Amino acid sequence: MLVRILIYTKHHLSFIWNLIEGLNAFLFRLMHGRRFKSVVPNVIHYFGLPGYNFRQLVTNDLPALNSLLNKQSPGRLDYFKPHGFDVKSLQKVYKNPSFLMMGAFKGPQLVGYFFLRCFWNRKCFVGRLIDQPYEGKGIGRIMNNIMYNIGWSMNFRVLSTISKNNHLVMRSHSGNKTMRVLKELPNDFLFVEFVKPFQEK
Repeated sequence: MLVRILIYTKHHLSFIWNLIEGLNAFLFRLMHGRRFKSVVPNVIHYFGLPGYNFRQLVTNDLPALNSLLNKQSPGRLDYFKPHGFDVKSLQKVYKNPSFLMMGAFKGPQLVGYFFLRCFWNRKCFVGRLIDQPYEGKGIGRIMNNIMYNIGWSMNFRVLSTISKNNHLVMRSHSGNKTMRVLKELPNDFLFVEFVKPFQEK
């Protein structure tokens, strides 16, 4: 029920959502900010793919992110709407301490974007977008490993909402052994959790 309320608020009650975002950012920084800053670079450094660089975005990357998002064909963004794509909206998200923006780079070119939207109550939502010419090269697997392991290292639940009509994402997750469907949401969406694999001692 809470997830449905938050989704509705985000898409229909922007003023209330902005208040929620502001309060969450304050609480997240207060409760988790210091540990988060140490966990993120350690996890990103651990995973890699030859020929590509994965890192946290900096302010100077925002124009490239704006270009990446806005050059996608409309159908590729039907189910990817984590925030506004204009530079002003990207700057606002970038300044939010509870929203982690990361990129996959081929040389100097930004070819993929992935993020964690974190909440003070130890939950985080993940999302990713890969430029179409770079799909199928293993970038998504590295993105997933980074996102999931940052969340797990923080002892956060790693969550997402996925449309059953988003065939590309559904296909990419068909072999994802960490994914568990928690419930079905309205409009053919699934609420899922990515669970850390059990490790025997």
